[in-house]
Amino acid sequence: MTVKPVFEVPFERSGVLAPGLPILPHGTERHPVPGAGSRAVPISKGDTISLLDRDGMQPAEMVFFAPDRSSDAAMLGAQGHGRPDGLIATLANGSPSGKKVLRALEVSGFDIGQGDAIRAFTDGSRPGDMVSFVAESDGLLLVAAPGEAMRPENNNPPTDIILYIQRFAPGLEKPNVGPPDPLADPLKDINVQPGNARSYEVKAGEFIQIVDVKGRESSDFQAFSRRALDKGIEREIDPTTTRSLMGNLYPQPGIFSKYWSVDQEPLVEIIQDTCGRHDTFGLACTARYYEDLGYPGHVNCSDNINKDLDQYGINPRGGWQAINFFFNTMLDDTNAIGMDDPWSRPGDFVLLRALTDLVCVSTGCPCDIDPANGWNPTDIQVRTYKATEDFKRSYGYRKSAEADVEETKKTAFHDCFARHTRDFIEYNGYWLPNTMTNHGAIAEYWACRDKVAVMDLSPLRKYEVVGPDAEELIQLCVTRNMKKLSVGQVVYTAMCYEHGGMIDDGTVYRLGETNFRWIGGNDTSGLWLQEQAQRRNLNAWVRNSTDQLHNIAVQGRFSREILSKIFWTPPQQPTIDELPWFRLTIARVGDVAGTSVVISRTGYSGELGYEIFCHPKDAVEIFDRVWEVGQDYGITPLGLAALDMLRIEGGLIFAGSEFDDQTDPYEAGIGFTVPLKSKTDDFTGRTAIEERKAHPHRKLVGFEIQGGTIPSAGDCVRIGKAQVGEITSAMKSPILGKVIALGRVATTHAVVGTDIEIGQLDGQQKRLKAKIVAFPHFDPTKERVKGKYPDANVPNAAE
Repeated sequence: MTVKPVFEVPFERSGVLAPGLPILPHGTERHPVPGAGSRAVPISKGDTISLLDRDGMQPAEMVFFAPDRSSDAAMLGAQGHGRPDGLIATLANGSPSGKKVLRALEVSGFDIGQGDAIRAFTDGSRPGDMVSFVAESDGLLLVAAPGEAMRPENNNPPTDIILYIQRFAPGLEKPNVGPPDPLADPLKDINVQPGNARSYEVKAGEFIQIVDVKGRESSDFQAFSRRALDKGIEREIDPTTTRSLMGNLYPQPGIFSKYWSVDQEPLVEIIQDTCGRHDTFGLACTARYYEDLGYPGHVNCSDNINKDLDQYGINPRGGWQAINFFFNTMLDDTNAIGMDDPWSRPGDFVLLRALTDLVCVSTGCPCDIDPANGWNPTDIQVRTYKATEDFKRSYGYRKSAEADVEETKKTAFHDCFARHTRDFIEYNGYWLPNTMTNHGAIAEYWACRDKVAVMDLSPLRKYEVVGPDAEELIQLCVTRNMKKLSVGQVVYTAMCYEHGGMIDDGTVYRLGETNFRWIGGNDTSGLWLQEQAQRRNLNAWVRNSTDQLHNIAVQGRFSREILSKIFWTPPQQPTIDELPWFRLTIARVGDVAGTSVVISRTGYSGELGYEIFCHPKDAVEIFDRVWEVGQDYGITPLGLAALDMLRIEGGLIFAGSEFDDQTDPYEAGIGFTVPLKSKTDDFTGRTAIEERKAHPHRKLVGFEIQGGTIPSAGDCVRIGKAQVGEITSAMKSPILGKVIALGRVATTHAVVGTDIEIGQLDGQQKRLKAKIVAFPHFDPTKERVKGKYPDANVPNAAE
């Protein structure tokens, strides 16, 4: 029977909603099964097994083994389909989830080839469809979300299945959330109850995982050099030294990841962090803190640390400087330090690596009189792991507040760019190169302006929108007129909320009459499409294909020549030389038998350029061919720092800078994406945008700034003492030889030629003289994007 899900609801108490703390019914477990992945879960007799097809059109396959190694679909009250070919193929694809399932099979001794397959969602399921089964015996359940590599011109990415287990006999006691499974076999596994501190020794190279078991719990951490202690010297993490050397409030995974002693010796480094919100300013809680609030004798972390470190001869202190993991500290405009509930969710953790032999201490903070622990102190789990474990550097990324945490991913092109740099930074859940060794941002910039550059844009979010109502859905959700979009055409557009504020900007690719691809900067826009399809009951499916389509951009005056030497296109598709601006072609490497790609004449550089989309398994081949042919044209790898320079000069907007959900497309400088006259159909936010256009308050403008000081994003724009706007992006332009900026100002003053001042310090004590100018600052008529270069050696494409 197909039913709608009723399991998860957000935590709520007295009007306070916490979507990041979802509540499941007592005895119910949630197990995500990744697209093209699998899960293994022990089952007891009487348990109810439910599968949720979250995005629709994703088949699922299950196999259930009884303790006697028999497999019969009837044990779940289902019809069997014989050999589980989908599950077998999924286990063979090498996915991380499949490796765990194969280990479970190896331990149990079950033969997957003897399994009796149960299949679900094989007939075009809708988003949110669910099927349920009841187990008639104990056993092991294997679940797969089968899917093959999606070809770039197709719209069938494998997506997640959510497995819910409702336990038949969960016990009458309230559910007690325990720590998540270890990352590997732990050397030490210590539970620290609130109001306690535990010390432990760690050898150089070993890993330390500090887990917030139930969420919203702070844990003070300190580490001492064992070598210094053996000499009678106390040298521990010094937060002030650490902030000074790292240039951050606290270290994060990546290059600036180390915690240092006052002697500037690195003691530990952050490898993974799923929370991303900690404190290095305050002390561990002290007796005085509680006494001053009227709670004499309250147990506190500093006293607990003193007691536990006494065994190492470490001197007690009235208040310990510590790294307060998960503690949420903030500084307000009056320079007052405040706090609020931690951001950590159940199971969030930090993973550190010891850089020398250490004595460490961790606490479970007992504070129950303020929001430091969400008013409810809970336990902390500390685990250590062998130095030989292979843990990747990672932040925690969530598509939304309710979503499962994901590790920072390497794009399929990561290793290609890693040949040229170690300077990678986290960008929306992926590692992207920032600058290139032996090049630098300015050299990369000039390579794109003068010759050709290649960059990794794989983190752009791709969502496939298909079905009879696909055009209606896209027409409803974006500002451009989709009825005028031909198959093979690409259009740049905005996506807005009802109040007119922007969700995202992006491009729509039309691959067929009922097949569209949305490419935006964030997952919020794709989730919005899914939400609107369900809210409007449209016969359309929206499925995330980001990890099925990775892409590089080849940008610069020689980009056409390079690609035309690599890619073959079928007769019904335009060749690279024929491809107009904002069109796509289906192509292959070399000839009709070559690797499949989609190429669009688009980019984010202000130069002639193309984007190449391929399946991740083909990425190295594609990059190597582009790199090989590009050698004759001086091709250079390009990172995010240079890309930011290119896009500011070209007047290309960026989320979080030129727009957010309070900014409409006109205020963001892309009013041309809102054809109110020619698009007569309604779209989300239309009424609000019409009103905001008729009564504009702010306008995006360009600035030229005197001198060489580059303002910062957020600096105020003033006329006299009055603030009339703010800077959104700024740079020193290599090609123009001057400091330029983009920013929003009140429409009263948004006139080219107006003299303004940019305020720094407090906005009054330091001013940069500037003038409002037209933007884009460089190539305002887009001649270079159109392939029309003044250099006679470069052919001009007929547009």
